[in-house]
Amino acid sequence: MSQPPAPLFATVPNEIDFPADERRTLAFWKERRIFEQTLQGRDQAPAFVFYEGPPTANGLPHNGHVLTRVIKDLFPRYKTMRGYRVPRKAGWDTHGLPVEVEVEKELRIHGKAEIERYGVEPFTQRCIESVFRYTNEWERLTERIGFWVDLPEAYVTYHRSYVESVWWALAELYRKGLLYQGHKVVWWWPQGGTALSSGEVGMGYRTVDDPSAYVAFPLKDAPDTALLIWTTTPWTLPSNMFAAVNPTVDYVTVDAGDRKLIVAAALREELAKKLKKDLPVLATQKGSDLVGQRYTPPYDVYAQRVGSQELPLKGGGTDAPAWRVIAADFVTLSSGTGIVHTAPAFGEDDYNAFRQERTRFAQPDALEMFCAIRPDGTFSEDFPSLTGRFVKDADKDIQRELKERGRLVLIEQYRHEYPFCWRADDDPLIQFARPAWYIRTTSVKDQAIANNRQVNWVPEHIKEGRFGDFLANNVDWALSRERYWGTPLPLWIHSETGEVEVISSLQDLRQKPGNNLAAVEAELKEFLTQKPGATSSEHLIVHKPWIDKVTFEKPGTPGRFVRVPEVVDVWFDSGCMPFAQWGYPHATGSHEKFAQAFPADFISEAIDQTRGWFYSLLMVSTLVFDEETQRRQGLTPVQGFPLPYRSCIVLGHVSDKEGKKESKSKGNYTPPEIILDEVRMDFAVLDDKAAGVPGVAGEALIAREDLEGLDIQEGVKVQLFRPDAPGTAVTVTVKVHKKLKRRVVLLAKKELEALGVAPSARGADVMPVEVPRLAPTERVVLKDPASRAPGADAFRWFFFAASPTWSNTRHSLSNVRLLQKDFQVKLRNVYSFFTIYANIDGFSPATGNAGATEAPWIAVRKSTGWREPSQRTVLDRWILSEVQLALRDTTRALDTYQVYEAAQRLVALVDGLSNWYLRRSRERFWGPGLEQDKLDAYFTLYEALTTITALSAPFIPFFAEEMWGNLVRRPWPTSQPESVHLGRFPDVEERLIDEGLSAEMGAVRELVSLGLKVRTDNRLKVRQPLARADVVLSRRELQERVAVYRDLISDELNVHEVRFLESGQETDVVRYKVRPNLRAMGSRLGPKLAPVRKAFDAADSRSLQRELTLQGKVVLAVDGEQMTFPAEELEVLVEANPGYAAAGAGVGVVVLHTELTEALVDEGLVRELLARVQAARKDMALGYTDRIRLWVDGDARVRKVTEEGRELISRETLTSELKVGPEGFTGQEEEFNLNGLPARLRVERA
Repeated sequence: MSQPPAPLFATVPNEIDFPADERRTLAFWKERRIFEQTLQGRDQAPAFVFYEGPPTANGLPHNGHVLTRVIKDLFPRYKTMRGYRVPRKAGWDTHGLPVEVEVEKELRIHGKAEIERYGVEPFTQRCIESVFRYTNEWERLTERIGFWVDLPEAYVTYHRSYVESVWWALAELYRKGLLYQGHKVVWWWPQGGTALSSGEVGMGYRTVDDPSAYVAFPLKDAPDTALLIWTTTPWTLPSNMFAAVNPTVDYVTVDAGDRKLIVAAALREELAKKLKKDLPVLATQKGSDLVGQRYTPPYDVYAQRVGSQELPLKGGGTDAPAWRVIAADFVTLSSGTGIVHTAPAFGEDDYNAFRQERTRFAQPDALEMFCAIRPDGTFSEDFPSLTGRFVKDADKDIQRELKERGRLVLIEQYRHEYPFCWRADDDPLIQFARPAWYIRTTSVKDQAIANNRQVNWVPEHIKEGRFGDFLANNVDWALSRERYWGTPLPLWIHSETGEVEVISSLQDLRQKPGNNLAAVEAELKEFLTQKPGATSSEHLIVHKPWIDKVTFEKPGTPGRFVRVPEVVDVWFDSGCMPFAQWGYPHATGSHEKFAQAFPADFISEAIDQTRGWFYSLLMVSTLVFDEETQRRQGLTPVQGFPLPYRSCIVLGHVSDKEGKKESKSKGNYTPPEIILDEVRMDFAVLDDKAAGVPGVAGEALIAREDLEGLDIQEGVKVQLFRPDAPGTAVTVTVKVHKKLKRRVVLLAKKELEALGVAPSARGADVMPVEVPRLAPTERVVLKDPASRAPGADAFRWFFFAASPTWSNTRHSLSNVRLLQKDFQVKLRNVYSFFTIYANIDGFSPATGNAGATEAPWIAVRKSTGWREPSQRTVLDRWILSEVQLALRDTTRALDTYQVYEAAQRLVALVDGLSNWYLRRSRERFWGPGLEQDKLDAYFTLYEALTTITALSAPFIPFFAEEMWGNLVRRPWPTSQPESVHLGRFPDVEERLIDEGLSAEMGAVRELVSLGLKVRTDNRLKVRQPLARADVVLSRRELQERVAVYRDLISDELNVHEVRFLESGQETDVVRYKVRPNLRAMGSRLGPKLAPVRKAFDAADSRSLQRELTLQGKVVLAVDGEQMTFPAEELEVLVEANPGYAAAGAGVGVVVLHTELTEALVDEGLVRELLARVQAARKDMALGYTDRIRLWVDGDARVRKVTEEGRELISRETLTSELKVGPEGFTGQEEEFNLNGLPARLRVERA
């Protein structure tokens, strides 16, 4: 007897373990260098340029990084498969506050003074050591999620070549007059001792409550009358210089009982409510009448110093230098009193007013600006009662002192948005007048706006919205930072003449006369010899403190050029990456590399980068690469806008499943490892005493939030083990206790002893973020052995399919699994079905066509048995058309960066393939032999699966690789690409598209879904046949075309007959109620909602329904006005008479006849019995071709229907012998209830 042929396709395991499959794929990619192969042999291919926004590797990657990295991987993969050359250079952001702040935390120091006590040299060394601390974790995550990027050739922002490129850019700006030193009010980080740029400030706003103080400034000439000022920064009052009024506004003097107060007339009533006084008006005057009046300042420290001094004015005469009323147009009536306390050191408007006042005096510099605050944010020695107090901490002291002196009229709390340091989020910023180096970005604002308008923003509203607004309100870039670890500002100032020299490279510096660079390099080399393994001096030489030691001379002039002490804003660093990544313009070959990779076709990061990297990229390129620079640098042809990126995809943030921001400290954070590798979580251990509730032997008690986070059911068995002893585990039942906080587990004494753990020393107060850092003896790992992690493809797919990329995603293990089930698992089931039956029948797509090199969905056209789709069944033609329609729509979506739309189209396609095509075609695969109809089914399913494999490869690269290796490489082991990622993305074949068929089958599927909804809503089992279904289609033109599918609809709905009725024929058994969808129309109608609802209640619903069916809208008179309501603003309710069940939707109405005859009930019993037998086969793990012997007994009716359905039961369950009655086979007996009737069955392998 001849042996059956060996299976062509590898068996798809019944047990799903995507992480294990993905690890095998990772090994294959690495071994075969698949990523490297995608870059080879494409020198002549069109380029698709992608810029990697460099992450900082001094912290662990989190879910937000997964989001950005999978989006950044999707499009390079897609473009590669479309034939483009897509180099993907990685990058590391290694400078700036993010690094310094983390090092300060490690050293347990805070602030510049403590850094300098520690030492700048060792601090710099610690910074450079820290930037790659978590590189392994970053690289592992990058590889694990399938993000293909060139890590070995990554650019690093602290490297000398990068720093010198930044120097070159700054030199260009200085030579163009765009880099200057100014004294301005900046947002200042006192603890860090440096200014921040407007972009950095924008990233740190929080909602806070600040004191809102109303303070009296008595007039010098009338002490019983006071100006009433309002401020939310009481700490600025000691530095007060002026009180500003709007000269065109009316002000009133009011009687406040204990004194007279001057306030804006428009704000008097509001103030009276706050003070709970009438405040009668005594006099009225314009603001201009108040200008020049003098008052007693809130603090007299500076008044004692100045005394009664007056300064000469330009036009003659004298005036007091301070504590006068001045006119200012920035004074508004939106809040406060209409009189603004002005402290020039702490506000931009205040400072500008001060500068304006200075112009009145003959010697402007003689007008001193009072500042009670030191750069570290504390009060100076000028104020003994406040000395050393931090500004925000001093507010209450100031309020108390003002109250004691009778100056404080009212104090309130004021809620508003206030900026904190974006990297040290407990540190508030203050506005502070400081000298700093600025880039004159305002001079190129129009060019930047024009540049932005050429960018393709996704979503579009960012262009003129969040990003456009930021550009329109652009201020000069505060570039310099009075810090340590960053690109040094390449400006050297002569110690005697003040002359400035700008340096563009070390070579430039080396050529300066009398420079000591060689000596500094030697000193650095000696320093590093004492630190084995320390970073190369090649890179440290361009950093503080070493570069600060380099000086040079100007021949013939005493003194030397000394570098300014500041470093550069780290965002300027990142904005230079398009050219700095190549070492441009100094490095050999950098001109060619830069020219080929500028501008980028695509970049993507989270929405906060609109004020970060997106801005710095666009602004640096706009500033540096004007036409003159491009020509001088030989960049021809000269690039027009946009620069430096053409398309920018803006991403939302990752939230928890409730929509709240994920937070490690709060514990509502799902670590990437739970999704990627293993469902497990660390817990701090508690006992009865620490938890305050009793533990139970054999149980692990945790918070419900943690149970849901692990996506496990209460009551299941889980394993617990110490993190340092995974081989020693105990099995317990997990349960919820409502009194427990997140990330703690309450264990009984038995489990504590078995695991060798003790309650955490932190007790019940342990924070979730602290748990992983606890000693192994104080924490345990909880793992559900029956729960598999979804894997990398599922993680990727979640971010593609959960919501539009710019929306915040609701991330959780359960949500990831839900989306995976709807797509990847469903696709795997179809793929598994194909391989099982293809192996059973010995089907090969390569029969008669060995060595095919065309794409597999094309190659099969030369295979034996293949037929044109036009010769196949309507279902075959439909699914092949759907594949092409989905391919067309997905390609369009990807070409326009619409990720969510592309993903949803794939979901719909796989759903149609699985739940419609395959379910309707199953019996074609079950017949014996390989007759033509079965071959048609195999070829159709193969063409669909291989096309979907390539189509989905950019989205789910691991599973697509597995399917490609099995479905394509096994039939064609040498002639097809060894990886799907080396193949071509499918091209749309218009000839296979049948729009009409798609519309027809779409209507059929909608009708079936509607009919099944009727069954569900009315508790009518699908296995129970019904006599009839009546169908009324909304689109009459489809009726004849859809009617030909009558049998298909009948089979799906399990009814004996389907009738298509004209609209109106169904009204003898159903009634309609058309009503407005108030949620949908609420924003449009507003106050008209009530009359609209009344009009619909009064109208004839049947007429409304008919009009809606025919016209797709309803026109109705509402309070005498004709109003139009489209279908999406309406709801149609269908109510059926007894004996019927009905529902309506856009496709039409389905009415089921629900009365059951005896014959119908018997049919239902047979179907229920079939389901029982199939379940028994599955429990026995029988193969798809294994035959069985079956015995059925039970109630007389059970035996009767079994005999009547003998042929159907035997065929559907592969039963070779069926016995009915008390005598049967010897298999395992199962007793069950068959729709209320007692029954028994036995199944055994034949």
